[in-house]
Amino acid sequence: MLSVIVLTKNAEKTIKECLDSLSFAGEIVIVDDLSNDNTVRIAKTLGAKVYSRKLAGDFSAQRNFGLEKARGEWSLFVDSDEKIDRDLKAEIEKELNHNRKMNGYYFKRNDQFLGRWLRFGETGKVRLLRLGRKNKGTWQGKVHETWEIKGPTKVFENPIYHQREITISEFMDRIQNYAQLRAKELYQKRVKESPLRIFFNPLFKFLDNYFFKLGILDGEAGLAMAWLMSWHSLLVRLNLALYWRNHGQKEFKVED
Repeated sequence: MLSVIVLTKNAEKTIKECLDSLSFAGEIVIVDDLSNDNTVRIAKTLGAKVYSRKLAGDFSAQRNFGLEKARGEWSLFVDSDEKIDRDLKAEIEKELNHNRKMNGYYFKRNDQFLGRWLRFGETGKVRLLRLGRKNKGTWQGKVHETWEIKGPTKVFENPIYHQREITISEFMDRIQNYAQLRAKELYQKRVKESPLRIFFNPLFKFLDNYFFKLGILDGEAGLAMAWLMSWHSLLVRLNLALYWRNHGQKEFKVED
């Protein structure tokens, strides 16, 4: 059986379309970060099993919790603003029915931003390990989490679709939140920053995304995405430098 696991937080705008695209799964497990909108009600109406669990700054722990609750041999992780079309659905079903050698599958992802599907920049190169045998690995990393699966893997030909139904200001709020969480994680690992890296890394990230990875061909949306990803890089490094200045070598714990 295929279990789909979806993490949610105030996702009432996108959750119905997401879950409608997952109707082929044997079960849908929602791990909800204490939403205060209609996310949980909508998910339950569509037949999903909903578990309420505070995120507490650790996305891997949230995903591993969902993995524990899933009953299927195979687990598929989908974000609440993503959806699977019928071509990808057919490819997934074919692989799970006929390919017994693989333990995991990577997805390409088509990102929509400012009303345009991005084909270039770093988002155009994304490959995400999202489908795997339940007992073959766990999620690692609190913020930029990855699923560490043992054994052979494969990349699907058809993409998963990521529709960002948010404004620039909402996206910047998310960036700021993720940057703080990532900086805390790096501080706990005793990673340090230097003024040179704080200055040059965000600059090189923008140049790489916009010119070398051809984000310029995505028009205004490509320009905005390149700047925002550079801004995220800068915020992570500035927050990390502040943690070192304020806490030094003292033990630092992520606050809930």
